[in-house]
Amino acid sequence: MSTPKSYASTHAPSTSSETILMLGFAGMRAASSSPISIQRIKRISSIVESEADMARMRQNGMMDKLSTKSSDDEQRSRYRHLPLLQNAKFTGRDDVLSRIQAFLHPKLPSKSTQSVALFGMGGVGKTQVALQYAYQYADTYDIIIWIAAETPITIGQSFREVAQGLHLCHEAEELRDTAVAIQRVKNWLSTTSSRWLIMFDNADDLASVKLEPFNESEGSQMLLRQVGLHPEEAAHQEHATSITQAFGGLPLALSQIGGFIAQRRIPLKGFLQLYEKNAAKIDARKTVKDDYEHTLSTVWDVSFAKLPEESTSLLNLMVFFDPDSIDEEILLQGSQSDPEVDSDFEFLTDDMDLGDAEQPLLQVALINKGSMQPIISVHRLIQSSAFRRLPAEDQSKYFDTAVRLLSWGFPDTWSKDVGHQINAWKRCEKCLPHIDHLARFATKHPIQCKNPQLYAELLLRCSWYLYEREMYEVARSLAEAAVGAFDDKTTLAYASAIDLVGLIDLDLCKPALALQPFKQALDIRKARLGPSDAFIAFSLNNLALAYTELGDLEEAHRQHQEAIAIRLGTNSDRIGNSYSNMASLLLKMDKADEAEEMLARCPSLKDFTDETFLNTGNPRFSGDMVLLSRIRLRQGRIDDALRLASKALTFRQTLLGNRLKTCDSLFDVASILQLQNHQASAIDLLKQLVNIAESLKEGEGQLARALHKLSGLCTEKGMTQDAEDAREKALKIRNRLRPDLAQEPFDAASFGKLTLWMLW
Repeated sequence: MSTPKSYASTHAPSTSSETILMLGFAGMRAASSSPISIQRIKRISSIVESEADMARMRQNGMMDKLSTKSSDDEQRSRYRHLPLLQNAKFTGRDDVLSRIQAFLHPKLPSKSTQSVALFGMGGVGKTQVALQYAYQYADTYDIIIWIAAETPITIGQSFREVAQGLHLCHEAEELRDTAVAIQRVKNWLSTTSSRWLIMFDNADDLASVKLEPFNESEGSQMLLRQVGLHPEEAAHQEHATSITQAFGGLPLALSQIGGFIAQRRIPLKGFLQLYEKNAAKIDARKTVKDDYEHTLSTVWDVSFAKLPEESTSLLNLMVFFDPDSIDEEILLQGSQSDPEVDSDFEFLTDDMDLGDAEQPLLQVALINKGSMQPIISVHRLIQSSAFRRLPAEDQSKYFDTAVRLLSWGFPDTWSKDVGHQINAWKRCEKCLPHIDHLARFATKHPIQCKNPQLYAELLLRCSWYLYEREMYEVARSLAEAAVGAFDDKTTLAYASAIDLVGLIDLDLCKPALALQPFKQALDIRKARLGPSDAFIAFSLNNLALAYTELGDLEEAHRQHQEAIAIRLGTNSDRIGNSYSNMASLLLKMDKADEAEEMLARCPSLKDFTDETFLNTGNPRFSGDMVLLSRIRLRQGRIDDALRLASKALTFRQTLLGNRLKTCDSLFDVASILQLQNHQASAIDLLKQLVNIAESLKEGEGQLARALHKLSGLCTEKGMTQDAEDAREKALKIRNRLRPDLAQEPFDAASFGKLTLWMLW
């Protein structure tokens, strides 16, 4: 298949267009001409009430940062985010550049955003053409943005850089959050009066950039045009629809399949059967080496042969890194922090020696390097060519070296119970794309890893970071890969890996599944460390959390008591963690005052001031703030509960973004507002929660619970249809997630079983 690589989309202030191709930031302004009904009047009334309540809450400092701050267009009417330099040797392609300009700037004004996609095999120059266009027509635009769109990780990094360059994120914590950065850039582009150009490079995976596929009708029409068949004939439509469904409506897949069918004159009726038997062969057409690539490979062979030894080693090492964002800090710090790095890579420890190795590669354009930041990039075809030249025994050496260098970015989670690792997040973020690349590479190529334990530990380190960022699906895949990669199943690192699998299950409201890995990790630690080590308390604490969610409160209490005794006996600095977890259990046992007394024992929370929680900058302490809010609510101190819950919400949304914990806090605040008869504000927050939860694969429990409460609030406000819609959706989700609850009443208790008692 042909693969899309570079996409461009433009916006001119003279039009009303606000759509950015690929990420679905559609600025579709819905205009209604229907009469204003009683239902609509009620909705407008709710909006007015909501705005009044929001103003009151903002005045009290409770709803800071829930909305995107406005920005001053005048201060950044000119901005360029082009991480690659213009290619001085670029030649030809004048006709292509002219066609792109014609597409993006038609003679007749258009009310839709203009966009164009460059198609073709990898390595034919799509990136270079897009880059040349950006530089050649730079004066046409006020804003030029380049997004590295190969994976969700690189997309997030690009948007964070753009948000920083446009000064859209005003705090360091916001810049760490991909969701916040994308939202800020989206909002800014949809409201700016500046002309902008946005390009998505290496957009090979359409799903990762959230391009809406064709619906069945659009896809069928495209396919039939490709194969030259009349679109009005029912038989043609039926077969074209089946093929469109099979390929998920992806335009590029349909384009390639259409060409394949037309070239070989295959009847539409028989294509899917042929594809089912020969999918691998048909798919392989997109990577078949043509004469052009062979010529490029020959040229690179000449360049490779002339490289100094250390330059060759550096290029070979880059095969095992993500090609677009190799930060020199990883190479320098990674080699300096691990004395076991192979001596062949000693040049990496010194920035001057590293520069000497880079220079020959830059000279013959085998790598590129940013002019503003020490970020190296290498073409994928060059990576592939370099890998093909590596003997099998050398492949293992370079793979293991990449593993050692990348381990610098992530803390060790198994030698010591260190708690939350927020201080390492910046390093983790730099290394994350390379772990993703390395894991995919290891799956694709059967490399004999010399130290599988080290590779498994790297996957484990990365998965802990992803877990802390609430990226549960990716964290689980890496954690399970780590579990499978360990040769020795009795090590503390292996215990940490299976522990993490249990913690992910727990956060996803599957406490019964979490028990077994928690128990297995405890057994390994006892065998390695004895029964009284501080790490044993960590395992006991996890078991207690699972028993709490399962409703076995007596067993949870026993496990917590044992963990507290061990931590006190070892003078562990993690004793506060045990106290807060025990406090949560006591609150669940309807012992609010005892819960408060237990929480007050935490060394870092002595005075219970808001600043005590927030100044730590640690997401774990936002959980303590949530807990104290719930204690205050149970004690009848509703205003205090609202203040604490609102600040915890702001903290979580700023630091963690729109993830599960933010959903949990939105629900808490909405519930308290309902108690204070601020239904409009509660409805507004619940709608925010619904929007967030619908975008999260793991958010269905939060979604169903929010819809249940929203249904009740809409009923109170006389919004009958909205209430019924929310009720229907809530029941559908609940009964699918938990068929055992299908006969239970439509009440808070049954929907509460879809979420955790306490999401730390």
